[in-house]
Amino acid sequence: MDETSDFLLLKIILVGDALVGKTCVLQRYIDNSFHHSYVSTIGIDFKVKTLHLNDKFIKLQIWDTAGQERFHTISTRYFRGAHGLLIIYDITNSLSFENVVGWMKDVDANAGEDVDRVILGNKCDLEEKRIISKEKGEKLAWEHGVRFFETSAKDNVNIEKAFLALVQDIMNKVSFSTKECSI
Repeated sequence: MDETSDFLLLKIILVGDALVGKTCVLQRYIDNSFHHSYVSTIGIDFKVKTLHLNDKFIKLQIWDTAGQERFHTISTRYFRGAHGLLIIYDITNSLSFENVVGWMKDVDANAGEDVDRVILGNKCDLEEKRIISKEKGEKLAWEHGVRFFETSAKDNVNIEKAFLALVQDIMNKVSFSTKECSI
């Protein structure tokens, strides 16, 4: 990175119930890979990706939270200081969809109401097992005033687009100064 370049460090959090595909979404975005076998996230993990948008370098610190209830308190502590969150549900799992509202409340309580968020209906490659319609996902997002994407980490559907939309929303709120930024 050039010494005179503007840069920005953004903290992005992936949240949602266990087994909705948070880790797979992250792997697809960071490494452009998908693995059928997985190990559940224990507590929290993170990866870094650097983007160059609008003549700015943006370093994304992307936190992958565990969805299991026993890690809930630990995961929500990491919401503080977040610039954006991807709230993910599985289109083949009605409970994961119903729990999006609870995740939104957790975000409000721990990250603030002004933090940018996007709802992802993941696993859209499993159309034959679909329980939650795209329209239900869109309606929920509209009710909460956030963006919505259906995604597939497996087939690489809308992963890049969802992250980019979130980053652009965040950047619309950011003011830059030389070498640093304020949010």
